[in-house]
Amino acid sequence: MARPPASPSARKAGPVTLGMVAEASGVSPSTVSRILNGTAVVSAEKKAAVDRAIAELGFVPNPIARGLAGGRTMSIGVITQFIDSPFFGVAMRGIEETLSEAHYSALFVSGHWDVEVEQRCIDTLMGRRVDGMIILNGRVGDAALRQLAKQVPTVVTGRSIKAPNVYAMDYDHREGARLATQHLIARGHRDIAHIGGDQSHSDARERLAGYQTALEAAGIPFRPALVECGNYLEEGGRQAAERLLASPQRFTALFAANDQMAMGAAVALHKAGLRVPQDVSLVGFDDLALAMHMTPPLTTVHQASLELGRLTAQALLEMLAGGKPTLKLPEPRLVERDSVAAVARSIGR
Repeated sequence: MARPPASPSARKAGPVTLGMVAEASGVSPSTVSRILNGTAVVSAEKKAAVDRAIAELGFVPNPIARGLAGGRTMSIGVITQFIDSPFFGVAMRGIEETLSEAHYSALFVSGHWDVEVEQRCIDTLMGRRVDGMIILNGRVGDAALRQLAKQVPTVVTGRSIKAPNVYAMDYDHREGARLATQHLIARGHRDIAHIGGDQSHSDARERLAGYQTALEAAGIPFRPALVECGNYLEEGGRQAAERLLASPQRFTALFAANDQMAMGAAVALHKAGLRVPQDVSLVGFDDLALAMHMTPPLTTVHQASLELGRLTAQALLEMLAGGKPTLKLPEPRLVERDSVAAVARSIGR
């Protein structure tokens, strides 16, 4: 029979150890460890004795030590593209918060949209013996992901790969872009320019396709000359808008494939003496926190970056527990603010 736990007055000086819990509850240290890890098959009486000892002694389990005892490091590798990205930065906060609640730590590294760099990141994280991997978008190939998944559970965003031990989560970029373009069409715009992302990225191609889909549905001819591509950064958006303004193409509205490029485009329009939305309506994509603080506040497609982070972490935790995730990202929705007005006149030569 398990002994009652030691009274508070009988506690030894210094930190409370697992061995002290074992001694106080009358079971072996290995049994205490298995109870903490949830792998022990013991009587309710023994478990209650351990729980009482933990409460009486004020024992705080060390999640790293517990993980190592179970063959885990309690760490998760996370590959993003840029640590300072306004979008992925919020997603990483969601990952960190969710993993922390489960006593896991996240190790963040940047792939910089470079296959070789991403592969080095994978090798580095695997060298740290991470228990699982989250890859936020990126360019590493499906074959490399399948190989990685043979070693650890892997959650990846921005693609639809199906493979053992891999869970993919993607956003409906095409529908989001269709909603943005359709909103401009509904306000009377027919000369709608588009600043796309790097077309080597699948999400950029999908957003361009959504723009084209909306035009086609409205009977508006697609004009390739009204499309300029940036790099998903503010400077790329500014330069793309400047190229559009310097061209003979006329446009009354501009849909940028992300909010950062929309911000850059707004600067180019301002420098050209054009007002948003009186002269040019402007729509972005992502709904960054800064979007509502632009002048005027930016109409954009909401992509829940915080929820993206939380869901990817939850999916990986489910895989580590032996489950099969079914989590999905929310459907796109348009957030209407003040950067869109009814059509006035076309900008261009």
